Amino acid sequence: MEWKSYNVKKLLNLLGEILNKTYEIDTGTRLDQKILDRIRNFVYEKSGIKLDSGKESLIRARIGKRMRALGITSHEDYLKQVIEDDNEEEVIHLLDAISTNVTSFFRGIDHFHFLKSLIKEWAASGQIRFRIWSSACSSGEEPYSIAMTVLSASNSSSDIKILATDISTRVLEKALSGMYESEKIEQIPNELRDRYLEKVNSSSSYRIKPILRNVILFRRLNLSDTPFPMQGPMDVIFCRNVMIYFDQNTRRKLLSEIHRLLKPHGYLFVGHAESLIGLANGFRIVKPSVYIKET
Repeated sequence: MEWKSYNVKKLLNLLGEILNKTYEIDTGTRLDQKILDRIRNFVYEKSGIKLDSGKESLIRARIGKRMRALGITSHEDYLKQVIEDDNEEEVIHLLDAISTNVTSFFRGIDHFHFLKSLIKEWAASGQIRFRIWSSACSSGEEPYSIAMTVLSASNSSSDIKILATDISTRVLEKALSGMYESEKIEQIPNELRDRYLEKVNSSSSYRIKPILRNVILFRRLNLSDTPFPMQGPMDVIFCRNVMIYFDQNTRRKLLSEIHRLLKPHGYLFVGHAESLIGLANGFRIVKPSVYIKET
């Protein structure tokens, strides 16, 4: 059977338009271009996320959902509450609504194979202290995958700490709960699943065990707000699938901070679709999407 080829971006935009039209029926109003531009500029100022043209439908749909939650029917009133009143709590809700959080356990499995080899090599050389940062941790799948990898590859006496940060309080709450439905953990190897997760009574949910949770510290962090409060040095930093939302200036500042925080010959993992060409001063590529800090 021959499958037709569809433009994914067009499908997403179409979905956004459908959601937006549903919202317009609810409120009888539209998000005009001036307000859209102000929101776009505000999001960039607060988060470094660049909402390019073509994402209008996505913005409308997500803002519409937040407005319904607040019982607000006027875009002007919402804009006033967020921007003009400088409502910090609502700013966080807006960034939560705008942020895209796509993740899964052991996403980009080759990164975790490489991380495992690094930890084994370092442990064999006598290293017992490991510090790793998951900079855009979303709902926790990435840092928990990192923790499983490091714990299973290091010595039982190792001192392991993993910092997991995200700009979205919504996904951080999910990560902190350590609760995942059965379909979400299918990518976890059985051995690791049995060792680090437990089934919750007769439900279809699984809970991360304390042995894993105890090595991870979850915190909210805006990657565009540099310098960061951490001092380092870090052995490994995961900064995957987040720089694609930033402009060149924000990327440079972020990479400068990552370079500062990494130990000499520490490793940076980025998304497979991301490139540091023209930005990777102080880094040398080791393999696609993996860089080493040069002294």
